[in-house]
This record gives sequence, C-alpha cells and structure tokens, in this order.
Amino acid sequence: MKGAFSVGVLVLVGLLLGGAFLFFFTQDQLRRGGTLHETYIRESVQGLEVGASVRFRGVAVGRVTQIALVSAAYPRAEAEPFGDAFQLVLVRFMVDRGLIGQAPATPQAVELGLRARLSTQGLTGVGYIELDFVDVRRFPAPRLPWEPSVAVIPSMPSTSAQVQSAAEMILARVQELDVNALVTDIAALVGDLRRQAAPGGSFAATLDDASALMRSLRGTADGANVAALLAELQGTAVAARRLLEAPEIRTALAQGGAAMNDLRAATQRLPATIQQLDAGVRGARAATLDLQADMVPILRDLRAVTANLREVTEALRRSPGQAILGAPPPAPVPAR
Repeated sequence: MKGAFSVGVLVLVGLLLGGAFLFFFTQDQLRRGGTLHETYIRESVQGLEVGASVRFRGVAVGRVTQIALVSAAYPRAEAEPFGDAFQLVLVRFMVDRGLIGQAPATPQAVELGLRARLSTQGLTGVGYIELDFVDVRRFPAPRLPWEPSVAVIPSMPSTSAQVQSAAEMILARVQELDVNALVTDIAALVGDLRRQAAPGGSFAATLDDASALMRSLRGTADGANVAALLAELQGTAVAARRLLEAPEIRTALAQGGAAMNDLRAATQRLPATIQQLDAGVRGARAATLDLQADMVPILRDLRAVTANLREVTEALRRSPGQAILGAPPPAPVPAR
C-alpha cells in the first residue's frame, strides 16, 4: 500500500514538473497571441527544431511550431505528378504582431518583398528562420498547386545554399572546359615565348635595342654639362620674365587688349551694319526697277522720233527743193 502511494506521489510530482516546464517554455505564447504562418524550404533544414526562434533582422518575433514535409501536409491528387513543389519542407511558425508594431498585412508585405530563409547561429549550427525584405524580381513568389491553410511567406535560399549553388555552377563550367586543349595551348604559348626570348628572336632583339638605347641615353647624360644647361635655362627664364615685365611689353599688351575690345565691339555692330547694307541694296534694286519702268515709254517715243527724223532726212536727200519751197513732188511716171 505504501509502495502504490509512493508511486502515485512520484507520478503526480512528474506531471507537475512536466506542466511547469511546459508553462515555462510556452508562457510567451500564453501571455500574448500570435499569427500562424508557413513557408516552404527547398534545402535541408538540418539544425532547425520546433521552438526555434523566428527573427526579423536579428530581432526575435516568433517561434517555429511545426516542421514537416509538404507531401504529408498537402496530399497531391492522383493525376498530379510528384513535382518539385511536393518535395519541399513545410515550416510553420507563430509571429507575434505586437513585437512587430504597425506593419502591413502579410499579403501586402509579401508583395513588397518579405521573404523567409533558413539561417544558423555562428559555429553552433542552431538553425532559425530569418525574415527580411528583398528584391521581388530576384526572389518572386512561386505558384503553389494547393490551397494553403494559413498565410504563406515565400522562402528564398539561405546564404550557404546560394554559395553552394554558385560553386556548383562554377564547377560545372570548369568540367565543361577542354583541359587537354587548354594545356596544349599553354604549352604552345610557352614554347613561342621561349623561342622569342632565345638569341636571335624578336623579343631578344627588342631587349638588345632597348639596352643599347639606355646605354646611349646614359652616355649622353654623362657627357652633357647638366649644370651649365640648367644655368642656361635659368638665365633664359629670368630674361623672359624681365622681358614680360618691361613697360613696352605691358603697353603693347594693354594696346592689344584695347584693340581686341574694339574688334569685339565692331564684331557686335557688324550684324546691324549688314542689315543696313542689305536694306540699301534692296532700296537700290527697287529704284532701278522703277527707273526701268519709267524709261520704257521714253525709249519707245524716242524710237518713234528717230524713225520720223530718218524719214525727214531721207526726204531731204531725195528732193531738197521740194522740202524748202514746199512744191509737191513730181508724180511718178507710170511704168510702160
């Protein structure tokens, strides 16, 4: 009887301790409510456990409540193939909206680029879910062949997964290279360089010419009186400075500046002068046209007067007496 009582007391104490531990780990969820979300991760979730934290840029805002396979949570239809969507890992987590504050609803936040990814804490390897806003064009929301039961936050690859994917891509490109042909080309290039660097090669001849040029320049520099050359250059610079500081040069520069100002002013007046000249030419042309119009009848009358004078002169030449005495000219003899 005492043994049964002891066993009962022990079981009761164990239940109380279990309830205390359960209350200790779930007191935050009991004290304040949260919103259930889920995401679908393509990579391995090794290190992520139920109860792991959900963080937004390092700030804890929730806890992981369930880790399962999508194929178990959302059974596919018999006619639907077992595609990539049913090979994902389902992670459900509770997010405390009170810790986030005033933020858009989950659908609007997803449209703005809210994504979830798997992260680990340093060297311990303890996993957690990290929420952050990213570029929607790089990580678009996938289309799901099922109807989610809770709000969905799309996932994106973790940093280690992205590094692994880039390394695999580089390795695949390296494997596509023709290593034998590359080694053959490198060997041929080394052979060409060796032949060019050998005595008689173009590269060796270029080096010899460069060495000869350097020796020639060194000999020229050694043979030249550098100190005298520098003194001469310094004297030339002093003379040039004195020449520029001379009153005549300053006067000439001032006059040149004044001449440039006059030329600039004349250039500015040139368009008006050209317009006036153009107007004068147009007036002269109009006057010429008017004079031509007035001269036409005068020339016509002068032509008529000239014709009359020609007729009078011809009459005087034929019969001067008739023209003076006024007798009528003899009648012409009719032809027989």
